[in-house]
Formats: sequence, structure tokens, C-alpha cells
Amino acid sequence: MDYNSNRVKLLLPEYGRNVQMMVDFAMKIEDRDERNKAAKTIISIMGNMYPHLRDVSDFRHKLWDHLAIMTDFHFDIDSPYELPTKEKLAEKPEVLPYNSHRIRFRHYGKIIESMVQKAIELEDEKEQSALISMIANHMKKSYSNWNKDGVADQKIFKDIVDISGGKLTIPQNLRLREIHNKDFQPKNKKKTFHKSENRKFVKKK
Repeated sequence: MDYNSNRVKLLLPEYGRNVQMMVDFAMKIEDRDERNKAAKTIISIMGNMYPHLRDVSDFRHKLWDHLAIMTDFHFDIDSPYELPTKEKLAEKPEVLPYNSHRIRFRHYGKIIESMVQKAIELEDEKEQSALISMIANHMKKSYSNWNKDGVADQKIFKDIVDISGGKLTIPQNLRLREIHNKDFQPKNKKKTFHKSENRKFVKKK
């Protein structure tokens, strides 16, 4: 019996051995026009395996790239896209530049620090007070995500002043919204029926 373990390893096993056999046959076609027709037919078959993506332009490009890979980059055809090279695919991706900025209060996040800095830059006192109020309420909600026992408003005000380096002053008589446990509970989407509605489903005797 001919087992797959005894056959040549597939370069892209997700397309199956039959598609690979079609590719191997198309590579042996000497006439270039016929070879191009065979390539387009194979691309259509490969696309039919993923019908929800076959009409997406980027996906079509990917199919031609996969065809090149399945031929080990030795398929001489007229591709509508620039075919990749083995060296190009073997290139290592560039190292991502990670942000090394230290966040003093991690439970508030980097965005809060940016918003505090924006509040410092505001010259209009009314706009600054409104932004401080928004920041403080958001900080209280973020803090409550980690501490379900609640948090005093004065703690939030102190943290804002610390984050701003003492450049912000909390508006007088500022009161923050109350945070309740139900604010963090998922909403129950199950529909409930009233007694009057349930009667419609009760079979009369």
C-alpha cells in the first residue's frame, strides 16, 4: 500500500496532494500558453477551496504566491503579480521597536498619562476642569476593575496630581460618579416573558 509517509513531502499540505500533482503536471507542459492556462485553472481550484476569500484581491495575490511555493519557485509562467523569491520569503522580519516608556500607574494605562498631559496644556480653565472631571471618572472606573471594594475620590485626585507632577489642581467641589458592582457584570440578554405573554404558549384544555 502506498502511504503518504512514503511520498514526497507536500510544500503546502493545506491544498492537498491532488493539487500538488496538478502543479507537478503543469510544470512539465512545454507550451507556455498552455502552461499559463493550466496555472490559471489551478489557481481557480485553489480559490474554490476557500470560497469566502477567492474574490478578495489580496487573497488572489496570495494564491499566486502559494503556487510559486508549490513549484519550489521553478514555475515559468506569466503571473499577474510579481512572484516571490525563495530568498525573499526566507528574510527575517524587522525587529519591532517596543515602547520603553515607564508607566507609573499601570492600572490606569498610558492613555491616562497622555490625557493628563493634554489637560496641563489647556489654557482655558473651564475646558481644563471638564477634562480633569472626565479623566478622574475614568480613572475611578479603571481602579475599580482591580479593586472591587471601591476607591475614595480623594485617592483618584491625589493620583492625578502625582501624574501631572503637581501641575494640575483639582476643581473645587468635584464629585465623581458612584461605581457599582453591576457596572462590571455582563448584561443578561435572555428574554423574559410576562405572564400575559406566557399564556399564548399554554395549550387550552
